[in-house]
Amino acid sequence: MSGHSKWANIKYRKEKQDQKKGKLFSKLAKEIMLAARAGADPEKNAALANAIERAKAANLPKENIERAIKRATGELPGAKYEEAFYEGYGPGGVAIMVRVVTDNRNRAAAAIRHVFEEFDGSLGEAGSVSWLFERKGIVVVRKEALAGKLAVDDLMIEAIDLGADDIQEKEEEIEIYCQPSALRTLREGLEKLGVPLERVELTMVPQSTVHLEGKEAERLLKFLDRLDDQEDVQEVYANFDVPDELLEKVSSS
Repeated sequence: MSGHSKWANIKYRKEKQDQKKGKLFSKLAKEIMLAARAGADPEKNAALANAIERAKAANLPKENIERAIKRATGELPGAKYEEAFYEGYGPGGVAIMVRVVTDNRNRAAAAIRHVFEEFDGSLGEAGSVSWLFERKGIVVVRKEALAGKLAVDDLMIEAIDLGADDIQEKEEEIEIYCQPSALRTLREGLEKLGVPLERVELTMVPQSTVHLEGKEAERLLKFLDRLDDQEDVQEVYANFDVPDELLEKVSSS
């Protein structure tokens, strides 16, 4: 799990620094539109509240957020998006789950299939690898942002009281996991305590990992980046573990 988690954190930080905002903003707007179909009030729609928080963290303009919600509710014209998952195996036998939000399933499927074939991967049927993952909420707190506000031990105690079921302390960050239904309570509770949150989202946590090194690991990371770059792809989940120094090297190239 550590490899995938580290990769997700690096990718998230790159997104915040990305100068090519158009593609990222488009993904965030689609996420908001999808979530808003279940209700336009973030106070009553936890998925929408989380999508809006992520959009704000990436500096998506307020008017873009409002426009996305209005398109979802029909106040403004716009495409109708739906969610779909694709599963399979990538380089090194790593299990892959790809989450898309699209207005054209045929286009999304063709693009994903092309990337899998390019890297000698294989797409499978629904359920072929999803059993290797568990849906979880995750809150990431950077230690340097926490300094002077709350001790790490106290944060862990508070997080457990708010519904966390797993806490992992890393060198620079603290990862707090919970059941999806508890994510909103956890986020709001930590915010009330003045805890600065680096990342809040629903994710798929692998229950076991495949360790890769060298060229095979580099090929896997390039494959994941290529998938993530596709127009309809929102998230890519994978059960890999690779050396941290390689993750940093590839992410900065």
